[in-house]
Amino acid sequence: MIALIQRVTEASVTVDGQITGAIGKGLLVLLGVEKGDDEAKAQKLRDKVLGYRVFSDDDGKMNLNVQQAGGSVLVVSQFTLAADTKKGMRPGFSSGATPVDAERLYEYFVEQCKVKEIQTETGIFAADMQVALNNDGPVTFWLQV
Repeated sequence: MIALIQRVTEASVTVDGQITGAIGKGLLVLLGVEKGDDEAKAQKLRDKVLGYRVFSDDDGKMNLNVQQAGGSVLVVSQFTLAADTKKGMRPGFSSGATPVDAERLYEYFVEQCKVKEIQTETGIFAADMQVALNNDGPVTFWLQV
């Protein structure tokens, strides 16, 4: 499982002209699911995402996680993160999970974030989404379990 996380001052997802999820300060989480991923990996990645210290403390050092910083998360499904880009000029998607498995684990990841009592917003799985964000820093990390 892969999460590309971006520290944001605000982010939103729009589908068919309607905002489906929006946050202020927090993390935009682009989530990719690969073959062989399961609930245990989803929980491990959730713990890493929510625990990752990317927000500044009073001394200006990245020592706070999203919850300690009073932030929220916006989780967006992103199957292209599982792409194989090593050869050629076109990505391959054979390492990505099936749509059924990917949706199940995406929804599970979202629910597991909510269990940790953090405001969690989402896009719509497999929809054509427009994502708007103000990357703070910019700060972006690739997390994989």
